[in-house]
Amino acid sequence: MANSAQKNSTLVPIIIIAGLFFIFGFVTWINGALIPFMKTINELTDAESYLVASASYISFVVMALPASSIINKIGYKKGMSLGLIIMAIGALVFIPAANARTYWMFLTAIFIQGAGMTLLQTASNPYITILGPIESAAKRIAIMGIANKVAGALGSFIFATLLLSGIDEIKDKLATVDAIEKASLLDTMADSVITPYIAMAVVLLILGILIRKAPLPNVEAKQTEKLKEGETSKTSVFQFPHLWLGVLALFVYVGVEVVAGDTIISYGRSIGLGVKSNSFTTYTLMAMVATYALGVILIPKYISQTFALKASAILGIVLSFCIVFTTGFTSVLFVAALGIANALVWPAIWPLALTGMGKFTKTASALLIMAISGGAIIPPLYGALVDNKKESLIVDGANEVSAMAEAASFGYWILLPCYLIIFYYAFWGHKVGLKKVQS
Repeated sequence: MANSAQKNSTLVPIIIIAGLFFIFGFVTWINGALIPFMKTINELTDAESYLVASASYISFVVMALPASSIINKIGYKKGMSLGLIIMAIGALVFIPAANARTYWMFLTAIFIQGAGMTLLQTASNPYITILGPIESAAKRIAIMGIANKVAGALGSFIFATLLLSGIDEIKDKLATVDAIEKASLLDTMADSVITPYIAMAVVLLILGILIRKAPLPNVEAKQTEKLKEGETSKTSVFQFPHLWLGVLALFVYVGVEVVAGDTIISYGRSIGLGVKSNSFTTYTLMAMVATYALGVILIPKYISQTFALKASAILGIVLSFCIVFTTGFTSVLFVAALGIANALVWPAIWPLALTGMGKFTKTASALLIMAISGGAIIPPLYGALVDNKKESLIVDGANEVSAMAEAASFGYWILLPCYLIIFYYAFWGHKVGLKKVQS
């Protein structure tokens, strides 16, 4: 009866937080469509175009600790509300950015939205982690992941349809017109983002107001941990090496997740798959959703959070090799399959990294949120590898089309060291420094 009552008491909060994960999943994963769109309207290199991801994810470095401070002062619920309102402001900045067709203004708008998402993430991730037993936290976070990635697939599909339909024809036309007509075509193309972002701003603002009235209970992590004889109480977050290794693992994880979702459309186009590529981000996200569903069923009844992380790391390493050693649509499918390898990494790392944190849980959560900045660093590194390899191949005599296809595949070598770090954390890193703490 007690377990039944506890489940009923957490059901409504879980549904509400899942709704928030849906929102920032939708906003985050439209980057896959924005990257080729921005590359065209602002005439960018591959490395420059992936600054779209950087602008979004670097905000987590800048804003995570301030967000933690804000949440400490105003609470989880008001923090979530404020995050939604900031995201709405970011959406509105797309209007002058489109009118001016200025890349730094677009990046500013994306950064502002990222700041709002940082506040949402800093509040919602630890909230859902400590809302119930820690051993089933990965299960609850997997449910959040389903909401996040379903929204991401929906957002990616909608924005790819709105922004990328006819882009190949426009690019062909741009190569044949004079400078004035070219500017006119690009201005018209840029204006296509205005209506979707106005709609997004309205929805976010309304939700920001409504969340203030949502029935979310106050929850806090346990403030003390059981210690063995002779152990002194921890006095600083720097005394938890398993946390810092978790931050590193989460940093590279977010990087590979963003590479898998945000590069796949451009990759498909580079190898000649054309308009069919517009739906490829959805493939990656649906692979994640299916694996999240397995996580909900299997964790913790049949497999542990640690086992899920180990299996994910091994699969990620295998798929990294498969991507670079295959070609064409087969290689694209392996990129999409990274969704399977990635899905349970985030749900598993959070409870493992927060184990034993006690009164340091909120600070630790802010540090883990800062690790989302991996999405700002690793995708541009992928773009830089692609650009450098392409230039090298052209110098060696390859034509531009074949050079681009080979270079885009070569860039996925960036995945391998990232999955090796996750592999280390899954097998050994999450236990470092915790031998003295009783479970």
